[in-house]
Amino acid sequence: MVSGTGSTPPVASSLVGPVVARLRRLPLRAQLVAGFAVVMALVLSAGGALIFWRVDVALDRRINGDLRADSAELAPLVRPDGSIEDGDADDGAALSQHQVLDATGRVLAAGSAIGTAPLLPEHAVREALTGPLFYDVGSPLPTAERQLRLYAVPLDAAGGTGAAGTGTAGTGPAAVLVVATSRAASDEALRELLAQLALVGLTTLVLTTLVGDRLALLALRPVEQYRTRALAVAAGEPGVRLDVPESRDDEVTRLGHTLNDMLAALDAAMARERRFVQDASHELRTPLTLLRTRVELARRRPRSREELEVVLAELDVDLRELQALAQQLLDLSPSSSASSSSTSSSSDHPPEPADLAAIVTDVARLSGDGVDGLPLRWATTVDDDGHDDDAVPVRMAVRMPVRALRQVLFNLLANAARHGGPHVAVHLGVGRAVARPSSAGETVAVLTVSDDGAGMPAEFLPTALLRFARSGEARERPGSGLGLSVVEQLVAASGGELRLCSRGAHHRAHERFDMPCAHPEQGTAVSVLLPITAGRRPQG
Repeated sequence: MVSGTGSTPPVASSLVGPVVARLRRLPLRAQLVAGFAVVMALVLSAGGALIFWRVDVALDRRINGDLRADSAELAPLVRPDGSIEDGDADDGAALSQHQVLDATGRVLAAGSAIGTAPLLPEHAVREALTGPLFYDVGSPLPTAERQLRLYAVPLDAAGGTGAAGTGTAGTGPAAVLVVATSRAASDEALRELLAQLALVGLTTLVLTTLVGDRLALLALRPVEQYRTRALAVAAGEPGVRLDVPESRDDEVTRLGHTLNDMLAALDAAMARERRFVQDASHELRTPLTLLRTRVELARRRPRSREELEVVLAELDVDLRELQALAQQLLDLSPSSSASSSSTSSSSDHPPEPADLAAIVTDVARLSGDGVDGLPLRWATTVDDDGHDDDAVPVRMAVRMPVRALRQVLFNLLANAARHGGPHVAVHLGVGRAVARPSSAGETVAVLTVSDDGAGMPAEFLPTALLRFARSGEARERPGSGLGLSVVEQLVAASGGELRLCSRGAHHRAHERFDMPCAHPEQGTAVSVLLPITAGRRPQG
């Protein structure tokens, strides 16, 4: 026993495969129109076939009814010898289009319009002897010579229909009465109907395909415009935007708005790249020029060993500053920013929490008595329960990489020691805050680095976090103006908030926590707010 597997036969697969592959290579508009045309052709064909079948059935039903009526009228008039009693039939056409056949198919009597050739073959006669039978002679084609519909009923030996008919019951079927009618009119009507259906269907298919092609063109026109604009973007043309109609709200329009948002983000990224390259080249020009000048001065005349050691010491200082500047530029580069942001926001591989309290203690140990030659005064506070404690918390885990947290703390200390001084204090606190935009309560670690220097002007605070930003007095001191920019970038990537407080003025970058701002009355305080992921209060 052979069972089917449900798979496509090899021959059909070999025929359908190339057609499908060729269709997939067509433009989207051609695919849409072709698919629409195929579906429309199937619908029109199904509708035309239904109409043709209904008309054919109706015509056959009418012809069959007429034949039954003629047979019922003629059957009682058949004599035992097969002849018809003259003058008793009302329908002359029925008299002229009939035959009486014996059981062997021999013609016993025939109407004038039929002739003496048997209308039924022998197998049809044998079938008609058992019951009424409809039989067609000729084909529906217009070239057929005879197009007849026959109705045969059995007759008993006494004349009249047998068991399957109506009339006088005899000794059993001994002959067959065949009544005929021409099918030419109905076949001609069906041929005309078929031609009309084909013409109307083909016209409808062509018109609907043209309309579908026009609709596809209108629907895909914005996509072609988007493609043209994308080519302009690929060619490096800045500020390109798509013409998106505001009156529409379909899928293509929403795609246009999304692409415009993407183009705006690309323009912003390119602007940041250009600005970064310009700023970096500007800032690197000065130390590189200084290095070249020192080397040229050293080579201008012979120098003693002591003089060369002085020059080498100066070059070493310049190279260290250049190295620090290059590292800060790398930390601020757009690629580094994107990488750190994606790493911190990844749900699959989030950064391991760092123990803020332990890192503060470790940095205090490594820094010793000061940073950049300035003294440090350390003080840690834990104010989550309303009182201060000079002990460092046992654990205060924040979701920031350890390296980034160390860099934040060292940058803040170096910035405070360089521009504040002479004393720098580090405050570590814990508090409850309302996070934005979720409005949920959250435990927040607050790291504040403050100094007792002159502070920053109030108008300078909003620009203090920009790259290479330095106030008037700070320009006279060493530094690149990148420290706070690096801190702001790292804190933002970790979901935190950075606050600047100086001379009674405040500035908040990335406002994420509703929490009061605490700062000293003198100098500048820089606070880093980070959500705590795990921790417990200090004991005692």
